[in-house]
Amino acid sequence: MSGEILSQNEIDALLSALSTGEMDAEELKKEEEEKKVKVYDFKRALRFSKDQIRSLTRMHDNFARILTTFFAAQLRTYVQLEVVSADQIPYEEFIRSIPNRTILNVFEVPPLEGRILMEVNPNVAYAMLDRLLGGRGVSVNKVENLTEIETRIMSNMFDHAFENYREAWSNIVEIDPIATDFEVNPQFLQMVSPNETVVVISLNTTIGETTGMINICIPHVVLEPIIPKLSVHYWMQNPDKKERSPNEVENLDSRIKKASLPVIAELGQTVITIEEFLMMSEGDVIGLNTRVGDALTIKVGNVPKFSAQPGRVNRKLAVQVLDYAKGGENDDE
Repeated sequence: MSGEILSQNEIDALLSALSTGEMDAEELKKEEEEKKVKVYDFKRALRFSKDQIRSLTRMHDNFARILTTFFAAQLRTYVQLEVVSADQIPYEEFIRSIPNRTILNVFEVPPLEGRILMEVNPNVAYAMLDRLLGGRGVSVNKVENLTEIETRIMSNMFDHAFENYREAWSNIVEIDPIATDFEVNPQFLQMVSPNETVVVISLNTTIGETTGMINICIPHVVLEPIIPKLSVHYWMQNPDKKERSPNEVENLDSRIKKASLPVIAELGQTVITIEEFLMMSEGDVIGLNTRVGDALTIKVGNVPKFSAQPGRVNRKLAVQVLDYAKGGENDDE
């Protein structure tokens, strides 16, 4: 039975139904005794909560935006990457789901253990290669016949792209991505045991008119040390990011006080034409939009802050602050 508390009216209605025969007490007892069985596949162990998967998705949303900017700058064409799915599956199932001939980049991410795999669909990889070699970004799938030059160009590009992974993970842990392997046949790549749970982040990738997928495979062994950090509570209430040491606050306060700002006493403004400017000569007078007795405007960092009157102090020109400026920009600052 569930732990729900019935109201008096519900209890009266239940007793009435039992007494009139509308409900059978024996049937209710049988329903209670029936076991509810939930199928669990031990080969497909779910080792990450939905909350943790959402955190990984947010991280890779950021990574997709960074890669979009990086590839657009490198290829000088339209590029768009976006996360379309994040699933936890056995490593063997992931290997079966990707093409027999594809672009596989393996990276270590110290201080975390294990390796991360970035699989790039051949259509996307060759469109990138064609752009790097001066073409229009046309994809020609010939993974089996990669030359040494093509292999080196591709591996270098994806190595530099994966360096941006450091920024995407910076809110969780500081990593140092290192490329360790480049392969085209997934059958020759055995990172973890076949039944090991991995998280696969799929990025839908568009390069010019070519589309394909980039899959990032992260084994459980890589994420295990940081699983407690993959929670909404950690992201939203990270004490390391909220609290500052007294020394940090003191240093920040000291540097702000020593920062220099330009302070300008503005006598007035005017507008003249280019022709008038070209005709100006020594001795000409420019009329301003202020009178002799009007207050001057004091600008701090080019923002009007105070009104003042001009004068002299020890034979030097000076201004005396009268009040805060009215009607200037950012009056409330």
